[in-house]
Amino acid sequence: MKRLLLGTFLIGTLLMTYCTYADDSAARTSPQYRDGKFHNPVAMHKQGTLEMIGIFWTFLTGKRPDTVPRGPIPVQTLTKAQLLAAPDNTLFRLGHSTLLMKFSNEFYLTDPVFSERASPVQWAGPARFHKPPISVAELPPIKAVILSHDHYDHLDYAAILALAAKTEHFITPLGVGDRLIEWGVGAAKVRQLDWWESTDIRGVHLVATPAQHFSGRSLSDGNSTLWASWVIQHRDLKVYFSGDTGYFAGFKEIGAKYGPFDVTMLETGAYNQQWPDVHMQPEETLQAFIDLKGKVLMPVHNGTFDLSLHPWHEPFDRIAALAAARAIPLATPEMGQALDLTAPATGPSWWKKVDEAPEQQKNADFSPKSAI
Repeated sequence: MKRLLLGTFLIGTLLMTYCTYADDSAARTSPQYRDGKFHNPVAMHKQGTLEMIGIFWTFLTGKRPDTVPRGPIPVQTLTKAQLLAAPDNTLFRLGHSTLLMKFSNEFYLTDPVFSERASPVQWAGPARFHKPPISVAELPPIKAVILSHDHYDHLDYAAILALAAKTEHFITPLGVGDRLIEWGVGAAKVRQLDWWESTDIRGVHLVATPAQHFSGRSLSDGNSTLWASWVIQHRDLKVYFSGDTGYFAGFKEIGAKYGPFDVTMLETGAYNQQWPDVHMQPEETLQAFIDLKGKVLMPVHNGTFDLSLHPWHEPFDRIAALAAARAIPLATPEMGQALDLTAPATGPSWWKKVDEAPEQQKNADFSPKSAI
């Protein structure tokens, strides 16, 4: 049944056509934009039809059983009262690449995904391993939503609609904001940036920095919107959010211009040798951290969805071993656990216990429900 649902999801993704963004003048004048699409600085490997069919076939027939956890992922449930009482410069990991940060008593949210599935439909596709620690309805007012790109595991249509009324600003790469406006978000709330452009919101400085990735929500709109990583600075605190990216020379340039970073939230998960250009192997994540002049590494893009062929816990295991070998501080908070960005705790390896005794956790509420 699982393979049938995955096959249906893949076929549905290929056949579905979503609206493309408005081709505005800002996009047309971007150095990244030519021939009607956005481009990475260095051309990436282009997979042919047979190669894509091979990848899909592997997903359908060659998935390991340990790509999903046997026991429940630990989640620390959050309430609005807890968030309002939390000190400034606190981060809460809500899942995958969804991070809630508090600066000057206001909240900033990255890549919000709260739906049950990271998919164009909610009856098929990658399902959550765990509930979000808090629902969109329970969240306090959001000062800004910060988006890295428009893929389904980073841009959740239902979550955006639910967040629209309670969010003051939506900060996006070029073109992604036009999607939000088409979905009904007020144009006055949307700020769209090209790489190296910046904006300020109540003392928080945001810079859209390069990433090596791609975009699109169907076969008809590939690379019609830009992708980005983000430098986020609040007073003396500087953090980096990678979004999705392969390893590239741009990390050194970002580190030279804006580093060192107190905390780097770097993608570590959903990687595979068959798509090396757009997601990093853990060894590359570690090198990116070094290039960025990071002080503490926080791996994200893991622990919530089954998006590759590796065991669900492998990204944690590999990056933890690599960081330990280089004496690099690694922050791995549980979902919902508070992390002090000014003095991040390294914490226990919570993922090691998830698969240990699933029989004892049979009755735990492990259903991957939406938290809109």
